[in-house]
Amino acid sequence: MLTDGSHDIPAGKVAAVVTHLEMREEVTTRPASMPEEATLQSVKQPEPDWYRDLFMRVGGLDWLWFSRLELDDAALGAILHDPDVELYALMQDGIAQGMVELDFRQSDECELAFFGLTSKLIGQGAGRYMMNHAIARAWSRPISRFHVHTCTLDSPQALGFYQGSGFVARRQQVEIADDPRLTGVVPRDAGTHVPLFPTD
Repeated sequence: MLTDGSHDIPAGKVAAVVTHLEMREEVTTRPASMPEEATLQSVKQPEPDWYRDLFMRVGGLDWLWFSRLELDDAALGAILHDPDVELYALMQDGIAQGMVELDFRQSDECELAFFGLTSKLIGQGAGRYMMNHAIARAWSRPISRFHVHTCTLDSPQALGFYQGSGFVARRQQVEIADDPRLTGVVPRDAGTHVPLFPTD
């Protein structure tokens, strides 16, 4: 248990404050429209490398998403090919530029496991459209809780966006992990909003 005051983070590690949010009933969504020539498409059993590429472009380079990048093909495929996991890609000009991943594997709940856009489409209304879809899909099943978490390694806009979408913050955690820039999971110049502290 952490005590009050400041605590040193070991060199080679990253620390994040994780905020857990939830929605206990379906909310009324705000109107939204997609950018020109963009569509949100269901992706069935994606190839691991295709998924990693999208994951990296949405969150790995700018925001230090790394959890899925540490999984081998078998472990990643077991998640993505599970019938209770739904993946949607925002496609524009034949290229995936956003992702919505819904995880129904936990009974009576849905997790918004990953959600985001590449920088190309941020600010064009696509995020609101994707969230409306996520909320509708989550509550299309008999769940009692729709939940998501974000952290200080993510976009600073994420927390406010989730709260504005109807999620309510319920608890926080401090998470410490190996810095993925030092383990080679993401490029060394990724996540410039987080200082890099090598071990040497």
